[in-house]
Amino acid sequence: MSKLDHAFGIKFETFGIKCLFIALAIVYIWIGGMKFTAYEANGIAPLVSNSPLLGWLYDVMPVRTFSSLLGVLEILIGLLLLGRFVSTRLSAVGAALSCIMFLTTISFMFSTPGVIEPSLGFPALSAFPGQFLLKDLVLLAASVFALGESLKTARSEIIH
Repeated sequence: MSKLDHAFGIKFETFGIKCLFIALAIVYIWIGGMKFTAYEANGIAPLVSNSPLLGWLYDVMPVRTFSSLLGVLEILIGLLLLGRFVSTRLSAVGAALSCIMFLTTISFMFSTPGVIEPSLGFPALSAFPGQFLLKDLVLLAASVFALGESLKTARSEIIH
């Protein structure tokens, strides 16, 4: 590998890291904003209601209230991730929350009926909710990377 390849690699990696934080933030802010609509609140209701972790929340608050609170949290996570350009500590908090959020949504694969396409059996996933939830594995990986990168950069900022 030439020095030029290495230099381009570093530039693309730096650009990619910035893109990752921006993309995660866009996903959170956009989908978080949708949580204030009846469409989205009703869309997530089957996922949440079948979850042993979250299903009980519908016993203490209406579907729309939970969805709105989730929207606030998702927008906050998006803003914290964008905080990467101000403070790596902000993005570390956002990325940690993002990891928790995606671990939670991935858990829906095990509690939501209809994840497996019944006509094909395992391992065939339904379009919704199966494939819809599976993509959260990539978002979880991006969140884990963002957390590691934020913590590593925050540590180097303290040292310098």
